[in-house]
Amino acid sequence: MVLGFWELTIALMVPGILYASWIDFAQRKVPNWLNAAIAVAGLIAQAIYFGADGVGWGLVGMLVGFGVLIGPWLMHGMGAGDVKLMMAIGCWLGPWLTLYSFAAGAVIGGIAAVAMIFSTGRAVHAMANMQTIMVKMRRLDTAFGTFGGAKTFGDTSQLLPYGVPLTAGTLGILFTGYFGGWLT
Repeated sequence: MVLGFWELTIALMVPGILYASWIDFAQRKVPNWLNAAIAVAGLIAQAIYFGADGVGWGLVGMLVGFGVLIGPWLMHGMGAGDVKLMMAIGCWLGPWLTLYSFAAGAVIGGIAAVAMIFSTGRAVHAMANMQTIMVKMRRLDTAFGTFGGAKTFGDTSQLLPYGVPLTAGTLGILFTGYFGGWLT
């Protein structure tokens, strides 16, 4: 049996991003070696199945993964490992599916954040933290400074391991497309 590109993606990328998600959940970071391995495997798979065009498509996907999360990272809203994970996913999915995966992950992340806030009784703290973030966004020097960054809120917030919703969004898009027949 010869695997097609999407079957190989499911066989290799899915376990990789699930492992990255697990590490992010447990340790609140995604290791560089794992992100690099997922990215390199994606570019190799693109080259084998689609040649130079596939590598180009994977590199554009990597740039999209970088582009959608570099702003929040620069504003100290998330870790660099999450940015690199989205870039690695982009090497496999190309630009459009990377964008869709990010969007799905953002929705899932928003829902998870709201659930975390209310399940831990931190709604009042969350509102105060949102006010701080709004002040942060008023000026360029504070928007990209550490003031109001995710790690500055201490016990008033709980950090969301963003690799988890990014992985969930990617799995949702990948499996919907594969089993829906538009990724064959």
